[in-house]
Amino acid sequence: MYFAFLCSLNYRGKSLNLIVEQGNTATKVAVYEHDELIETAVCRASATPGLDALFERYPLVNGIYSTVRERDEALANALSKRLKRFVFFDDRVRLPLEIAYRTPDTLGKDRIAAAAGAHYLHPGSDVLVIDAGTAITYEVVEASGRYVGGNISPGLTTRFRALHQFTEKLPLVDEAGPVSLIGTGTETAVRAGVVNGIAYEMDGYISALKEVYPGLFVFLTGGHSFYFEKRLKSAIFAAINLVLTGLNRILEYNVEN
Repeated sequence: MYFAFLCSLNYRGKSLNLIVEQGNTATKVAVYEHDELIETAVCRASATPGLDALFERYPLVNGIYSTVRERDEALANALSKRLKRFVFFDDRVRLPLEIAYRTPDTLGKDRIAAAAGAHYLHPGSDVLVIDAGTAITYEVVEASGRYVGGNISPGLTTRFRALHQFTEKLPLVDEAGPVSLIGTGTETAVRAGVVNGIAYEMDGYISALKEVYPGLFVFLTGGHSFYFEKRLKSAIFAAINLVLTGLNRILEYNVEN
């Protein structure tokens, strides 16, 4: 109760944003005061209890709900009733980017949000976003705000599982353990092959794109971003909350307009 009182006192009279990002296995929620991240949490099950607590602690006014799954109508309805301005991130939402993707209807909302966040955090520069999650995605945004496109490849855990599931004798390995240049046994060979392969892939994309965009600024985000941060030869900026930042920017853009 004391903590809740302090929060309500500190933010009384301010307009705070609620960000809800629903992924395949978890839901991330965050509170922003304009571009400042105040609080973030991950909900493995229902997000409702966590959201109730945030509404008690903060004067939430604006909100955006993004999902890679089917829209949760109960959640959307609850948010629309409790917020003054509510945005469901679909194809009708205005974007602070020009989308040059040939099939924009198939472009994941998390990919758009990451691109928007990168452009907002580093305006005036060509940027590459590498999102190291279940899949590894690469997004290119030009300095003008034009989203050029991107690539998709299997992520770290996905590669480990694929080697185990689609072969007869390879064990299920994970990233926990030493990674050598050359494996000296089956387990270390799998780990070295997967981890080094991803690092070389990332460095390769960065190097090739810098030939096209010499001043390219690179963001690394996603659940495995810090794992790869020190394994890359290229200079990158790790930003674990880049998608949330992008969703907040999209929300603010729609409120402004």
